[in-house]
Amino acid sequence: FAGPYHFLASMPLAGVHLVTNQADLRPVPSDLGMAIQPTTLMRDCPADLTVLFTPGGTSGTIAAARDPATLAFIKDRASRARFVTSVCTGSLILGAAGALKGRRATSHWAAVPLLKNFGAVPVRERVVRDGNVITGAGVSAGLDFGSALVAEIKGRPAAEAAVLMAEYDPQPPIPGGSLSTARPEIAELLSASLGPFVAEAATLRAI
Repeated sequence: FAGPYHFLASMPLAGVHLVTNQADLRPVPSDLGMAIQPTTLMRDCPADLTVLFTPGGTSGTIAAARDPATLAFIKDRASRARFVTSVCTGSLILGAAGALKGRRATSHWAAVPLLKNFGAVPVRERVVRDGNVITGAGVSAGLDFGSALVAEIKGRPAAEAAVLMAEYDPQPPIPGGSLSTARPEIAELLSASLGPFVAEAATLRAI
């Protein structure tokens, strides 16, 4: 959520709606406890959006992907949005809403194989575009996704300015941020810890 939000909200004249599926605008805790302050309820969100963005998570992702009202909202707004997008496991919610059928898409590495359950074509890349559907991989790919989306909406110079403003010049001090570069024992450890989430997410299907 945070990386894409920075880039999208920083666009000149951008109006960003933080939509909650709850009954009121009380803060919504992330899976790590950071509170997100919604700005609108689903029923009050504009019908026509330039960008429909779905962030990811763990238990909240599963809950959203099983919530009929949330899926109906996403299906409706996706039918008219200029761009239908997600980062990390947010693509599972798009998939459950039927927005990824026949589309190339990505997700967090642990969830990429599950995209086929929604009729999508799983792709292991940082940012994947298929028509007006743009999906990003896990957490840090949200920065790649956000800057790429600014380029789509406002043009390359605006995206370059946004990247400089964010000082987005990655030089990771610790290698191993992908399955192809991680040590096998680390990958196995994380895969095991994410096993229960993946097993639960594997039961999701498109409406």
